[in-house]
Amino acid sequence: MPYKDLREYLKALEEHHDLLRVKKPIDTYLEVGKVLRKLYSQEGPAVIFENPIGSDVPLVGAVYSTRSKALLAFESDEEHIMDKVLAGMKRPLAPVLKDKGECQENVILDNIDLSRFPIPFYTPKDGGRYLTAAITVSKDPETGVPDIGIYRWQVIGPDRLSFLAQPFHRFGKNLAKAKKLGLPFEAALVIGTDPVLAYTTQFKVPDNTNDWFLAGGLRGEPVELVKCKTVDLEVPATAEVVLELKINYEEEVMEGPFGEYTGYYTPASLKPTARVTAITHRDNPLFLGLLTGKPVNEVHILKQIPFEASFYDFLKPQFPSVKKVAIPPCGGVSFYVVIAIQQRYAGEARQVIMAALSHTIRPKWVVVVDDDINVQDLNDVNWALSFHVRPKDDIFIIDNVPAGPLDPVVRESAQLTKRLLSAVGIDATRPFGEGFPALVEVPGWEDYDLNQLNK
Repeated sequence: MPYKDLREYLKALEEHHDLLRVKKPIDTYLEVGKVLRKLYSQEGPAVIFENPIGSDVPLVGAVYSTRSKALLAFESDEEHIMDKVLAGMKRPLAPVLKDKGECQENVILDNIDLSRFPIPFYTPKDGGRYLTAAITVSKDPETGVPDIGIYRWQVIGPDRLSFLAQPFHRFGKNLAKAKKLGLPFEAALVIGTDPVLAYTTQFKVPDNTNDWFLAGGLRGEPVELVKCKTVDLEVPATAEVVLELKINYEEEVMEGPFGEYTGYYTPASLKPTARVTAITHRDNPLFLGLLTGKPVNEVHILKQIPFEASFYDFLKPQFPSVKKVAIPPCGGVSFYVVIAIQQRYAGEARQVIMAALSHTIRPKWVVVVDDDINVQDLNDVNWALSFHVRPKDDIFIIDNVPAGPLDPVVRESAQLTKRLLSAVGIDATRPFGEGFPALVEVPGWEDYDLNQLNK
């Protein structure tokens, strides 16, 4: 059974001894960022800051911070996660619209003040306090198809926000389309949900995909939705907090700097603004935070399973030889892709690389290995790189491919749709059809019980 809401998931984390409750008052200015970074570095537990300074709303963090938490969210294990996710992608379930939901137990339409919530100021050079874990809900202004994604929102006033909307993300496309058509544009920020909804935001699917259907398939049960109070959108009924927004195209402010998933700050620049028209929340709500920055942190783990599944689903129909895909957090879960194949003919690895470089996540490094390599173990991958690669023959560079989002080596002044870079393909498979030395093996070592040595 999928988790009904964030609270059920936190209970499961606690039962797995993977949740820390902090009663000590914590400062949302920089201190929260320090704690989260420390937890990430130790692959530590999720955390509930029960007494954030300046707010009576507890702040939850690190709920997506490790692969084990992701597997728990999907109620799966490493052996079965890919099959489960791919099956869910192919069995979408329509959402269910309810008359009322827990997320609207409290409705605030006047005197809106975001400062009542524990919105962190994460790192010293950030431009302000940021909502980083909110699920942004919007619709295509022409088709009405809903989209959900996670983007950064900077608080610029009691009821005002600014935001980054990349032109190749669906939210950015929806915004640009509404502006071009002269239509008003609305959004809702959903904070604190069943974790699978957050992972759903990261799947790479066609723009006409109804993300609520996708989320239902991944959960194995329909998502329950309620209508917003002041905007024409539907949101998860069991969410902790919902901010309803109207976008102002004409007013732009300096948004940023902000410490991004690459580990580097992106500079401040002019961005549109949004006005909060309503806040709804559960009784005794929880708030959710997420620290970005140098890998590995939550945003990388949040992306990993969805990106790997999307990438595998993209390659497998073209190359049945593809067995596994890993997109390591160290590459921001975008820039570095490892693919394991069972070679069928000479040159197939290079074909797989060329196909991989055309994927929308825009990888910069693509490595193909044999299917006996554990793609989730970079030591194993690096072993293949060290001993299977003939650099002159097996490494090649493709020039003038679209650069990955927010890549710090790309010139910031270039128009977003014109940013180009080179990409590298590495065939780290053993030469097909040629002799190769026998692999050193120690049969039975994996099952050997060291405890018997002391008996």
